[in-house]
Amino acid sequence: MKIGKIEQYINDELDKKKGLLFTVIDPLDHKNLEAAAKTAKNANEAGTDVILIGGSTGVQGDMLDKVTKMIKENVNVPVVLFPGNIGTVTKYADAIYFMSMLNSKNPYWITRAQMLAAPMVKEYGVEPLPVGYIVVEPGGTVGWVGDAELIPREKPKIAAAMALGAQYMGFRFVITDAGSNPANGHVPLEMVKAVSSFIDIPYIVAGGIKTHEQAKDVIKAGADIIQVGTAFEDSNAVQKIKDFVKAVREGAKSR
Repeated sequence: MKIGKIEQYINDELDKKKGLLFTVIDPLDHKNLEAAAKTAKNANEAGTDVILIGGSTGVQGDMLDKVTKMIKENVNVPVVLFPGNIGTVTKYADAIYFMSMLNSKNPYWITRAQMLAAPMVKEYGVEPLPVGYIVVEPGGTVGWVGDAELIPREKPKIAAAMALGAQYMGFRFVITDAGSNPANGHVPLEMVKAVSSFIDIPYIVAGGIKTHEQAKDVIKAGADIIQVGTAFEDSNAVQKIKDFVKAVREGAKSR
């Protein structure tokens, strides 16, 4: 599959900035769609590199169409879907994480959901981004729904080997995700270092990054991209997001 314009944008921005911030908008975590669009606008003004939409099983259909169109009207960076299932697809997005949950015990989340969604993605003309998705303890809702055999936090080499396997299978991005707002924090830095030392494709760390200091540490440890959602849900979070952007860039420079 040829590299599309959104993937090329991400690669180009990584070449220039060395570290990127993706902001996740889960409409169900906001009081209404207008508030979700406002958070996206704040993130765009603060310098985020990509807006992701999704994360909850209820974000689909008319709601997804509406919020995606609203966000597209308020930002000038790519809008990418972070799907929870086959219904989390809309023609109004620029691209979609075409993900396989590599450590799921259920074949549905490894290949079957992808088979069911592929014709729709093609028909809509949404750019698929090939993503190997790895869920780390505690895993949260995504781990439970996806029936994941969670990667133990104290086993970084397992995560690294799985990430390398994803690269060898042809995935062009890898995500390690500890789940939304995990009680014991983001993916351990030792795991981030191990994964980044094994792979040559862009590495995304998601889940539990709550402060700009943590963002800097995760990027410095080797992540190319971090995803942040919950920490940015305050409608007046522009300065906070700016602090995250600055921390990401500084972390990349200090690697």
